[in-house]
Amino acid sequence: MRQLLRRPSTYLGLPLLLGCGLTLLTYELTADYLAGLLLLALTAAALVLLDACVGIRLPPIATFRARHYAGTRDGFVALTLAGFVVLFCLLDLALFPIPLFDKPSAYAVMEGGREHVRHVSDMCWTLPCIALLCARSRWWRNTLMTVGFLFPVLVIDRNRLFASVFSFALLILLRRDEAKPLPWKSVGLLALAGLGAFSVLGMLRSGPLDHVTLPFGAIYLNAPQGIKWLLLYGSAGPYNFSAVLAKHYSNASFLINQLVPMSGSVATAGTDIPLDASNINVGTEFFPFLMALGPAGAVAAVFVLYGLLLWSVRRLRANVSLFALLIFLRVAYVCVMSPFAPQAFTWMNFGFIGLCLCLQVIAAWLPNRRTVPPDSGSHDAAAQTRPSYPLQRAAQHGTR
Repeated sequence: MRQLLRRPSTYLGLPLLLGCGLTLLTYELTADYLAGLLLLALTAAALVLLDACVGIRLPPIATFRARHYAGTRDGFVALTLAGFVVLFCLLDLALFPIPLFDKPSAYAVMEGGREHVRHVSDMCWTLPCIALLCARSRWWRNTLMTVGFLFPVLVIDRNRLFASVFSFALLILLRRDEAKPLPWKSVGLLALAGLGAFSVLGMLRSGPLDHVTLPFGAIYLNAPQGIKWLLLYGSAGPYNFSAVLAKHYSNASFLINQLVPMSGSVATAGTDIPLDASNINVGTEFFPFLMALGPAGAVAAVFVLYGLLLWSVRRLRANVSLFALLIFLRVAYVCVMSPFAPQAFTWMNFGFIGLCLCLQVIAAWLPNRRTVPPDSGSHDAAAQTRPSYPLQRAAQHGTR
């Protein structure tokens, strides 16, 4: 299993195949709809085979466990970022209606500057990761984790909730001692809690599913309400992808609006896209490319995303830098969610990657703490060269 975690295709090819499988189980598809599903499945299978030939892998699991970020320059910069994210989460809750307590439909209202606040508070998924990796204070660690998991629930943002759960669970697996078995109980409970919250928030946001008219199969129709939400949103993306391919619909404006900031709306609800159910308007990461460039463009987008994933993996191989790790967690998440909705080829995603690259440069510019003489015997070899952020350095000088 640890070797599977190190394969890039685990985060892109396998989720695509799983999404296609869920779609087959959830719907009774006609032959023309099966063509789109087959296109996605064959592309995912080809990607898994290509990944086996390329051979680029994540660093050994022991490398992740050996790295310590608390007290380093990277850790200081990451905690500063976390402080800003927490501040904007509080501003979001203080200045605007809280959808969970006000009305669920308020989650989509971005007027009055809320959209700009969300540009920062949307990074709440990084808080549990930074808490686990960088926080020495138990109070600060618990605060970051609480905000990272609770804020998405309060604003009914299932995407950010999934991102928090996924990134935190993946970190637990990657940093587990290789001499011990993987903590499947802890990760399983975390996954069940996330899926349960996802289902409940889905019912709060959209109400019952009785009004959804799609060609559902027997497995979906006989499932409980909570399972129906998971089946629907796990399969709706490939289904809509197949439907639009079968109907030969073409429109490049959605892709342009997605890639160019403030060029137009990226919403698909209420548009002329020939969706079979107008209220189920998700479409996979490659949906806009299909509408703009056809099947070839959608397939090309899959492999471009795979290239982005390989780049994020290769940046980890040198020394598992903290910000390279955050970039990988983000890219891995958008790849896992690629059967659901566009998140990778957006300016917000590219902006987060650019922010991490800038923060890594800033951390490198910060002064390093004075090296302990090798013969002092007071620290081990790793501590002699371990950098420290400025506040810790000042505290150390003040206590000598």
